[in-house]
Order: sequence, then C-alpha cells, then structure tokens
Amino acid sequence: MALPLTDQAIAKIKDLIISGELSAGAKLPREQDLAASLGLSRNSLREAVRALTLVGVLDTRVGDGTYVTSLDAEVLLTGMAFVSDLLEGKTLLEVHQVRRILEPVATGMAASRITDDECLALEACLRQMDDAATDQGFIDADTEFHRIIVVASGNATLASVIQNLSGGMARARLWRTITEHDAVAITKQRHHDIYTALRAGDAEEASAADVIHLADGERWLQRWLARAPSVVAPDAAEPGVPFLKLSQTAQ
Repeated sequence: MALPLTDQAIAKIKDLIISGELSAGAKLPREQDLAASLGLSRNSLREAVRALTLVGVLDTRVGDGTYVTSLDAEVLLTGMAFVSDLLEGKTLLEVHQVRRILEPVATGMAASRITDDECLALEACLRQMDDAATDQGFIDADTEFHRIIVVASGNATLASVIQNLSGGMARARLWRTITEHDAVAITKQRHHDIYTALRAGDAEEASAADVIHLADGERWLQRWLARAPSVVAPDAAEPGVPFLKLSQTAQ
C-alpha cells in the first residue's frame, strides 16, 4: 500500500537530510523548486514541512525561509515532553519506571564531571526548596535540581530523554507534596543525600541516592493510582496556595 502523499514528502525530505544533501542549519530551496525536484505537489510539501517543524527537524522563519535545525537531541526530543504531559494512569507509572532506570545512571556520570559552578547551582536549588512559599515553588526548585545534574552527566541525549520524560510527572509530584505527610521533608533529605555524594565525587553513592529518591516517588505513585478514582485530580490543586497550608492539609 502506498504511503499517503504527506508521508511520502516527509520521507523524501528525511532522505535528503540523511544523505547530507541538506545538512544541519541548511536552508531549504524555494518551495516550488523543492517540490519539483522531489516530484511532489506544493500542498504535500507544505504539509510535510509543517509536520517536520512540529517535531523539531525544520524551522520556518517568517520572511526568511525554512531551515534544517541543529538536529541536536534537545531539539528533536521536545515532542516527547508534549506527549509525556498527556500521560495518565498505568502509562504514567511506566514512564516513571523508565526514568528510575535512566536517571541514576546520569547522576552517577555527573559525579565525575560536575563543576564547582554546577554544585553552587545545586546548593541554590536546595535553599529554594527550604524557602519555598508554595508547593509549585518547591517543585520548580526540585525540577531545576535534577536538570542541572542530568546536564552535568555530559551526555546531551540522555539528559534530553530524562528531562522530557520527567515533564509528565510534574502534576503527580505536586500532588504528592499536598497529600503525603512528611513528603516535603523526605524529598529534601533525598536531595541533600544526592548533592553530598556528587560533591564528594562518589558516583556509586550518588546513583544509589537517586535510586532511593525515585523509588520513594514510585511507591507513592503506585498507591495514588490505586485509589485515583476516589481522589481529586492533581491538576485540580488550587494554584498559589501557601505551602504551609497545603502541608497542613496533607497532615
């Protein structure tokens, strides 16, 4: 069965990139010229360009033309973050399990590569978690803490995969801080344990500390999903509610 015309157009542009005829950063020929050379209608080509722009392969600049992006993992994997935000139920748990497999590896790698500046940035995140006035502020500092670490791993692809997978967990992490007694104190301690190991350059300890931290979250998520039909959805939490008020509610 022949592929739909738009899919054929996407495949042909992809082949141009793979062959090197269109390299990263290259500008595509004029629409009418490219359509003619590929044997496509301009409508099919236009739809293909839109689709490839959405997934980060092409970048259309108004008044300038269409370019191949840098094709870096950070750009190409952004679509994964969009999808992860929509995940629910069992699939959300499975994504967290994938994160639990990958992130401790990145954390261990970071132990030998993390810079003094990055350690200072982690310290700032820990202070922000201590000083957070709202649950969202706490989660933001938590998210930045992990972002710094996976970037410090030195593997941009691994870092992008982990960060984009983690996006869908934001609601669940917020809900955990609201509903679970001592969740905030436990999370702070886990982050301090990870930081201490990284500061000491101990890859094995840093990885183990992250495993423990993520296992805590996975156990909570399993419990939450088991009773999910009887609780309010995570994104129904009132935004901007003072942190102490939410913590007291959890108690």
